[in-house]
Amino acid sequence: MTRLTATPGQTVGPFFGFALPFDRGNELVSPDAPDAIRLHGTVTDGAGAPVPDALLEIWQPDTDGSVSTATGSLRRDGRAFTGWGRAETDAHGHYSFTTIKPGARQRLTPFIAVTVFARGLLNRLFTRAYLPDERLQTDRLLSSLPDDRRHTLIAVPDEQGFRFDIRLQGADETVFLRYRGQP
Repeated sequence: MTRLTATPGQTVGPFFGFALPFDRGNELVSPDAPDAIRLHGTVTDGAGAPVPDALLEIWQPDTDGSVSTATGSLRRDGRAFTGWGRAETDAHGHYSFTTIKPGARQRLTPFIAVTVFARGLLNRLFTRAYLPDERLQTDRLLSSLPDDRRHTLIAVPDEQGFRFDIRLQGADETVFLRYRGQP
């Protein structure tokens, strides 16, 4: 049996802005839904410059903490909450999602899983966006981080919803996660 070695992922080029976004992909719920919130922010590089061609995906449970098993996550029918969305950054590195506050089961701290694709990255980056919550103090992941790094995973309430900026490297770099089996 030949053993195959892992190879790096393919770099993401500027082409995905044409091929991957889909109609209302950033709207997990309608903006006029009674429980709709806005998660938005800016993606910046190590020098603090905006990244104008990144693509972000989010996954999350519904308000009860249930993960959707509904098919058709690309279809936005106004009824089914799929828990998945995709948004590209604009010329200023800004992105925005319309979603709901995630719930949690078994006293876990609710969060939104975020994946970042951008030029120059050999593989996508994984992180979490926590909304302010009293359970943040007891979250295992947050508690494992140095005090000066935790804030990079916590969205800040503002007049538009919740702001979650992502810094790809350098000072104040967002904490990124690595999962078992990921190169």
